[in-house]
Amino acid sequence: MAGRILVVTQHFWPENFRINDIVEGFLEDGLSVDVLCGLPNYPKGEWFDGYSARGPWEETYRGAQVFRAREWPRRGNTSVNIFLNYVSWPLYAAAALGRLPGGYDAVFCFNTSPVLMCWPAIRYAKKHHIPFTNYVLDLWPENLYSVLPVQNPVLRAVAQKVSDSLYKKADRLIAMSEPLQQRLCQRTGKSPRQVAAIPQYCEDFYAVPQRDAALEARFDGRFNLVFTGTMTPAQSLDMVLRAVLDARAAGAENLHLLLVGDGMSRESLQALARELNAGDAVTFYGSVPAREIPKFTALADALLISLSDSPDLGLTVPGKLASYMAAGKPVVASMNGAGQAAVAESGCGLVSPACDRQALADNLLRLYAMPAGERAALGARAKAYYQAHYRRAELLRRLETFILQGE
Repeated sequence: MAGRILVVTQHFWPENFRINDIVEGFLEDGLSVDVLCGLPNYPKGEWFDGYSARGPWEETYRGAQVFRAREWPRRGNTSVNIFLNYVSWPLYAAAALGRLPGGYDAVFCFNTSPVLMCWPAIRYAKKHHIPFTNYVLDLWPENLYSVLPVQNPVLRAVAQKVSDSLYKKADRLIAMSEPLQQRLCQRTGKSPRQVAAIPQYCEDFYAVPQRDAALEARFDGRFNLVFTGTMTPAQSLDMVLRAVLDARAAGAENLHLLLVGDGMSRESLQALARELNAGDAVTFYGSVPAREIPKFTALADALLISLSDSPDLGLTVPGKLASYMAAGKPVVASMNGAGQAAVAESGCGLVSPACDRQALADNLLRLYAMPAGERAALGARAKAYYQAHYRRAELLRRLETFILQGE
C-alpha cells in the first residue's frame, strides 16, 4: 500500500506506547510517515536522558521523520502539572504545524489522554483538505474523571462539550470495541461506516517467551501474580493489593504481587503497602522497556488486569489484555464491560466485577489452589484467542486501509 501519513500523538518513542510499533508497521508496509509529538517525560514527569525543554526538535525513528513540540512536563504527577501537561502540548503542537514538510495523504491521531491531543491534527487536516482519522483510546471526558476528580458541574459540562466537538470534527473515528463504536456514533451522529471498531493489536514479541534465569531465581518459590503497565487510579491497584493480602490470609500464603511499571499512583501504593505491612507480598519492580516484558510474563503464574468501576472504562478492551493473552498465561481480571466479556469468551482466566475486593480475593484463592494442568489449559486458551483476534499483521492492515481509504 502506498501513501504518506502524518501521525499526531503527544506520546512517542522513547516512551513506551503502542504507536511506536504502529509507525514501524506503517513503514514496513511501504508507507511514508512523519510524526508530530511531544518531549518524552511520561510517566514520571521527568525529561528522558538526552531531552530537555530545549529539545531536540527533530529526529528520525526507523525511517520516520519525528518533529517534537514543547510541553509542560508532568513533574510529580500532581493534578496541576497533569492539567498543564494536557493543555500545553496541543497549543505548542499547533504552533509547530508550520515546520511540517507536507504532502500527506492522511492525518492520523493516536489519541490517548488528553482528547485535546487531536486538535492540532484537526487544524492541519482541515487547512490542507485531507482526511483525518482519530483513534480513540481514552474516551473523554470520562477518562479524565478516572484520573482527576473533577466534580464542578460547569467544568464537567465544558469538558463534555469540548470532547464531543473534537470527536465530531474528525472525518473518521476508530474505536477499540463495538460498545465504544456505538457510543461514539451516538455522541457524534456519525454512521458506523465512519466509526470503525478495530481492537488494539499486540506486538509479536509479546508472544515469544523470554527466560531470564536470574529473574526467575529471584522470584522462585512464590505464586507470582504479575501486573505490567502504568499505575493510575483507573487501575484500582489499591483494591488489588488489599485483595492479595486477603487471599494470603485465607491460605494463599505464597501469593506474590509483582508490579512491573510506574505511574502517578506508584508512591501512594508503596505508602499503602507499608501501612498494611505487606512485606514480601508485593514487589514494586519499576519500569522496563516493552521488549523486556516477556521476561516477566514468562515467570508469571497468572497475569493481572484491573480497572475501576467507571461504566465508561468498560467500553474498551485494554491493549494490555492482548499482550497478556499472547503470553499464554492465565488471566485474573477485575473489570466490567468489553474487557470482562473478552476474558469470559476466551475462557482464559477468572473474572470478577470491577472493584469487588472479595470476589477478586476468591478468584485468587481458586487459581492458587488450581492444579497446574488446569492453569496451563487456561493459558492455552489465552494464546488461541490472541492468535484469532489480536494478531498484528491483520489489524495493522485494517488500520492502514481505514486511514487512507475509509474502508
